[in-house]
Amino acid sequence: MKKFSLPKLVISLPVAALVAIALIVINEISFQQSVDAAASVNEAQQTSSLLNKLTEQVLDAESGQRGYLLTGDPADLMPYQLSTAKINQQLEKLRQILAPYPSQRAEFNILSNQIASKMAEMDLSMRMRKDGNEDVWKFVLTTDVGKKYMQSIRQESDSIAANNQNKMESAQIQFKKTLVFSRLGVAVVALGGLLAFYMYLMQTKALFETSVRAQESLKRERDQLDLQVRERTANLAELATHLQNVREDERGHLARELHDELGALLTAAKLDVARLKSRLGDNLPEAAERIAHLISTLNSGIALKRRIVEDLRPSSLSHLGLVASLEILTREFEESSGLSTTTDLENVELSSSAELTVYRLVQESLTNITKYAQASEIVVSLLNTGSLVTVEVSDNGKGFNPQDISPGSHGLNGMRHRVEAAGGKLKVSSTQNAGTCISAVLPKNHS
Repeated sequence: MKKFSLPKLVISLPVAALVAIALIVINEISFQQSVDAAASVNEAQQTSSLLNKLTEQVLDAESGQRGYLLTGDPADLMPYQLSTAKINQQLEKLRQILAPYPSQRAEFNILSNQIASKMAEMDLSMRMRKDGNEDVWKFVLTTDVGKKYMQSIRQESDSIAANNQNKMESAQIQFKKTLVFSRLGVAVVALGGLLAFYMYLMQTKALFETSVRAQESLKRERDQLDLQVRERTANLAELATHLQNVREDERGHLARELHDELGALLTAAKLDVARLKSRLGDNLPEAAERIAHLISTLNSGIALKRRIVEDLRPSSLSHLGLVASLEILTREFEESSGLSTTTDLENVELSSSAELTVYRLVQESLTNITKYAQASEIVVSLLNTGSLVTVEVSDNGKGFNPQDISPGSHGLNGMRHRVEAAGGKLKVSSTQNAGTCISAVLPKNHS
């Protein structure tokens, strides 16, 4: 027995080592092949899902376009706008997936161009609809250009889907080969394979439990952070609104003080000077000249006081209403700036705070035009649109890129916050050398 123990030990150790090495190699090869096949299947499934979603979004965009063309209601553009954003997202994801595959990448480029052409065709018809070119958009709508684009999109999608199906079938074949290879390996090293499988299950279970705990912890932290961000955002918005209201209250208080106190003092001084002038008569020419200069100075002071009071808190807003106040504002702006100003103002029903919001929006827009726009013509409009009110200030100035607006642009940010606090939305549209349009939509019954 002792004679054979050493040889058996010598043989068993290399065999055990070879079995262990074989098991490791088999497991590694099977694992790598499984990972590659799983990745291929996952890519194929993602590609199929993205192609289906992309086709659905193009159809949704076309439905939104046709709805808008038939009704002309901007609200019908919402499905088109949502679908356009989603189409870009789906195309970007699909491009990333197909980037490693030259043939499918070429097909994707064709598909992307077809979709771009389709979107351009729909955008053209809607722009023609907006511009009132009835014959043009109806002609575009009745042609089969859109149908041809959709057929091309479907053909390219089907081609990509076919290649994708081939990829999935190849991955499935690879899965089968991996299973056969693993089965043969397990048959050769059954005991080692079972032990390794058991250890793998234990490790996988432990990793899964650790991953679940980590995800739960991350979810709790993320939810807590989201809650804090929402609370702080709400607090900041409330604080900004409060500061804005306080500012308006202070301006109103200061306007009343200037009107009541300073106005009374200046008026009293003017009356006293008038009495002195009547008593002196024309006996003292030099004194009469000084008194006339003093009266002129007092009149200038009274006019300056009136302008400051109107800038702080327009009295016309409470006495004459929003339309009259805007007419006065634009007329005075035209006189002081020399710029041609056209108004299209309809009577609207808004709360006093919302009227002040509209007034400040127009006032700030006119100030910005004077500072930056280099414009020669300005249009101010106030229109009823169902349950909403639309105010718009546009010019023919040099324009700018809205993407270049810095976070420190307090004028536009202040207007945006004021409009949003009134329950509305502010939109800034501008193009280089093509003018700027600042528009806001506010609800009539916002409390």
